[in-house]
Amino acid sequence: MSSVHIRLHNPLTPPLNLRRPFRRSSFAIACLNVEVEAENSSALRLDSSKLGLAKEVMEAEAKVLVGTYARAPVVLASGKGCKLYDVEGREYLDLSSGIAVNSLGHGDEDWLKAVVEQASTLTHVSNMYYSIPQIELANRLVAASFADRVFFSNSGTEANEAAIKFARKFQRHSNPDAKEPATEFICFSNCFHGRTMGALALTSKEHYRSPFEPVMPGVTFVEYRNIQATKELIQRGKTAAVFVEPIQGEGGIYSATKEFLQFLRSACDEAGALLVFDEVQCGLGRTGYLWAHEAYGVYPDIMTLAKPLAGGLPIGTVLVTERVASAINYGDHGSTFAGSPLVCNAALAVLDKISNPSFLASVSKKGLYFKEILKQKLGGSSHVREIRGFGLIIGIDLDVPATPLVDACRNSGLLVLTAGKGNVVRLVPPLIITEQELDHAAEILSQALPVLDR
Repeated sequence: MSSVHIRLHNPLTPPLNLRRPFRRSSFAIACLNVEVEAENSSALRLDSSKLGLAKEVMEAEAKVLVGTYARAPVVLASGKGCKLYDVEGREYLDLSSGIAVNSLGHGDEDWLKAVVEQASTLTHVSNMYYSIPQIELANRLVAASFADRVFFSNSGTEANEAAIKFARKFQRHSNPDAKEPATEFICFSNCFHGRTMGALALTSKEHYRSPFEPVMPGVTFVEYRNIQATKELIQRGKTAAVFVEPIQGEGGIYSATKEFLQFLRSACDEAGALLVFDEVQCGLGRTGYLWAHEAYGVYPDIMTLAKPLAGGLPIGTVLVTERVASAINYGDHGSTFAGSPLVCNAALAVLDKISNPSFLASVSKKGLYFKEILKQKLGGSSHVREIRGFGLIIGIDLDVPATPLVDACRNSGLLVLTAGKGNVVRLVPPLIITEQELDHAAEILSQALPVLDR
């Protein structure tokens, strides 16, 4: 383990002339200038003077933030590699990666250099002007994929919103004489495409949609991987696009089959519909392939990408073929912040590392290793129904809710997520994780399993 020291500097002078009096609380003084130094040591030393700090932070959060998140009771202050440290000095092995975002872990030196250098040069200019990092990143993405052109946004849900618009515009462009061009979409059970209104309409879980209905009409859900049922729904003049995740993350770590994706490709071609792969969570190296669909040898018309690309900075990307791009004109879509020099330079640093063949090979190797040790340590439990996944996106399917196991792991220094209907433990560690760290994670999971019997 590591020894953790928390140093507090003098607080910044409070800003003046605010409309309401501003008083910096004691936890804010502590949190704003916390430095956590991890040193090799056999024991973890907690700073006893900070042991009440987390409670104070959580109480303050409840007073000032909209209550949209059911957060774990941890206040994180620092991270390095695959380790995170909270404000009270506890160390955690991070197998959540900020929900599959921090593929290079925390504090990667090359990423940090790219961010600092670009921040000191030029951060934002809007898309009214050209900027070099944006063009460089687009060139790299095109060279590394099926795509001919790229559109940048700020998140995965924004990328899917753009894909919705592009699909509908493509149908109008391709069928100029049609009285009513195709406008409808096919999506699948357990899918998740985002929380903004268009992407929300494509998301199958009813409890996400129902509080905000009516959502965008024209979306039909069908069982994931069910070729026969899907065959009857994809229709010329009706279906604008089919949205599918090659590997479902939020839905429970379910993988498509090659036969299923090949069928979708053929059916879309026959109906004049577009095939959209949502790789927001499963793309960019997480499967051991740069793009998850490469494992199946099936290629889309549009791919959406987001989470890991900029290493923790907000980005979304829509990769499209020339055929799709030709339907899009000036003013059809846009974004103020998307593709900023700062974010794109960070993304270049991430893409440089992850696209290296040896890096991708290491992800595949570690994914196989991790699944094997998980099966050895957890497979004998009556509560474990299946351990599935691809590369370093792995799900442990339980016959009971996963939350008690997730909580027990956190209390033992391991951060993991849930998925599916709350009964799947989702493991999406940084892609740089070592086999030794995977061993440690598997051991904590194994020791925590008895909590499910209670």
